[in-house]
Amino acid sequence: MRIGVQLQPQHFTAYQQFRDAVARLEGMGVDIVYNWDHFFPLSGDPGGTHLECWTMLAAWAEQTSRIEIGALVTCNSYRNPDLLADMARTVDHISDGRLILGIGSGWFQRDYAEYGYDFGTAGSRLTALGEALPRITERWAKLNPAPTRDIPILIGGGGEKKTLPLVARYASVWHYFVDLETYRHKSAVLAEACAKIGRDPKEIAHNVAIPRGNGVDDALAFADQLVAEGATEFTAELHAPDFDYIVIEALLRWRDSQ
Repeated sequence: MRIGVQLQPQHFTAYQQFRDAVARLEGMGVDIVYNWDHFFPLSGDPGGTHLECWTMLAAWAEQTSRIEIGALVTCNSYRNPDLLADMARTVDHISDGRLILGIGSGWFQRDYAEYGYDFGTAGSRLTALGEALPRITERWAKLNPAPTRDIPILIGGGGEKKTLPLVARYASVWHYFVDLETYRHKSAVLAEACAKIGRDPKEIAHNVAIPRGNGVDDALAFADQLVAEGATEFTAELHAPDFDYIVIEALLRWRDSQ
């Protein structure tokens, strides 16, 4: 059982707040710390403070020694897949093998419009993700030096026609925002997709987001329900500027009691 925390890089007063939060989370025993890959805040003041994903991950790689790090999730549209593979390989080396490449097809239209990317359609973005994943893995095989390990790929999403088949083929971790009944259904669809290509679905860790705003009791009840159904990782959010660690502390105690 693993506990992750997403630090959303928005609405801060100084970068030092994130640095201190990462250090505290590592000291607490959190397994993974994530950020996200957007260019603007997704809530609150749309013109509020915000920082870029991958430069932040490189800084976290240097300041930490134990936790895994990654984006929840990188937007495939924002970078050439071969470049992204090289970036991931580099952060993998900086961290001595602690990077998780979280990736998805993208959805936040403002990012695309203001940074000059073609938004396309949900279908075209998923098609592009399917084309990018083999390029990423092929580039890893060509790089010198090679990655320090087989970099785990986390894919976020629950689309049954395109996303879950991509999870079955490429992912080490599947991430989703989900309730109990939906989780049961999507897990079954993922298992079917794995069976079609001869892969054991147990090779894929199931990372489930703790619903935003849940207090301690609700968060633990949710985790109990989902772990009984096969979930193996849970990720909660922390929000700047006033990080509240109460739910994180409770989840860590729950993890250690399993």
